[in-house]
Amino acid sequence: MKIWAHRGCSQNCPENTMTAFAKAIALPGLAGIELDIQLTRDGEMVVIHDERVDRTTDGIGFVQDHSLAELKLLHIHTGRPEAERIPTINEVLDLLEPFFERGGMLNIELKNSIRPYPGMEDKIVALTHARGVSDHIVYSTFYAHSLEKVHALDPEAKLGVLDSRVSDCLLKAKGLDLNCALHPFWQKMDLPAEALAGRTVRAWLSGHLYPEKPTGGVLDLAALEAQGITDVILNEPERYAGA
Repeated sequence: MKIWAHRGCSQNCPENTMTAFAKAIALPGLAGIELDIQLTRDGEMVVIHDERVDRTTDGIGFVQDHSLAELKLLHIHTGRPEAERIPTINEVLDLLEPFFERGGMLNIELKNSIRPYPGMEDKIVALTHARGVSDHIVYSTFYAHSLEKVHALDPEAKLGVLDSRVSDCLLKAKGLDLNCALHPFWQKMDLPAEALAGRTVRAWLSGHLYPEKPTGGVLDLAALEAQGITDVILNEPERYAGA
């Protein structure tokens, strides 16, 4: 079972922050890191999950209504004296260079299923190629047509189709006629494992996010693997990576 860090180590660090990503790349045996990108008002790519900044920062409003300079003034809620800011994807890629050199992967979720971000596919594909890291990138999104755009830009791009149920992921992938990995919610494995044979199935977990306390529960990875899951994307990878 391959272990991925969901928004970095997001149980014990604020999600999608440089701290969360730094902690993740220090883990032995971690397969990859997952993060989310959106576009600012001035077309810059920033790493943040919600379409609004309200939950994770001291700001208010939609990401796309702020310039990069305005977003960089916001403080991410940490409960600690040190400041955290919304990172750009370039800043995260700088941090991850040693991780890529060790064979690590990065799942970039394009957050374009609720608010459209025209041109985001072009920007992120161009950037990963310019930086020479495209072989280490998986592009995922709930908006299936975005994967078609990424594929048109880079036919060799690794793709992951997101949905709640694995059956819906598979339906989308077949509809696209692309060799997509399936990215379902871990509790929505509504197909038998035989139907998923040969597929990469990266299941994502919700769970508690910082500063919520861990529940203390432990996943039965063998049971998940028996359902056809090949990878798990979770908030507390430090509990499983290298185990």
